[in-house]
Amino acid sequence: MNWDDWRLRINELDNQILKLLTERAEAALKIGDLKRRQEAPVYAPEREAEIVRRLMAANVGPLPAEAILAVWREILSACRALEATLTVTYLGPQATFTHQAARERFGSAGVYRPARSIVEVFDEVERGRAEFGVVPVENSTEGAVNVTLDRLIASDAVICGELRLDIAQQLLSKASDLGEVKRVLSHPQALAQCRDWLAS
Repeated sequence: MNWDDWRLRINELDNQILKLLTERAEAALKIGDLKRRQEAPVYAPEREAEIVRRLMAANVGPLPAEAILAVWREILSACRALEATLTVTYLGPQATFTHQAARERFGSAGVYRPARSIVEVFDEVERGRAEFGVVPVENSTEGAVNVTLDRLIASDAVICGELRLDIAQQLLSKASDLGEVKRVLSHPQALAQCRDWLAS
């Protein structure tokens, strides 16, 4: 097959994928109707995890597991949004690690609202202004996040899932050599996460 033949083949496959996505979305709408009638929650993390595990086990390549996970996260998110729009609040501002964790958990089809504090995240969920809240519980450098633990004890909100997020920080400077850097400005949490590297 030549270049044009392969492009035609890809077009055919894309059309098949779109047809199957449409069928999946229609099935999700039917499930959404059943959930509403039975007053069942829209978000079923155990079912979504089961789907992802099954597909990851069935994947024989050449796409890596991370690619399959990313694609399916968005398919699940889009289908869930057909059932109902979920509002997720997280410790902000936008683009924080907590925001990243929220999007990794719920996909891009949700409504995301940053909160100014962990206490505000809990308040938004407790008052029904958000279906879910995403807060840090612990990290490898600073240990447990006490405000979160205190609120979990005092709140009626319950943990419905957890996500482990690998953190990477970048140092930005106009200096051409690290030895020229004399002062580093950052959020206290980021400085704490990087203190060993900064001290070296």
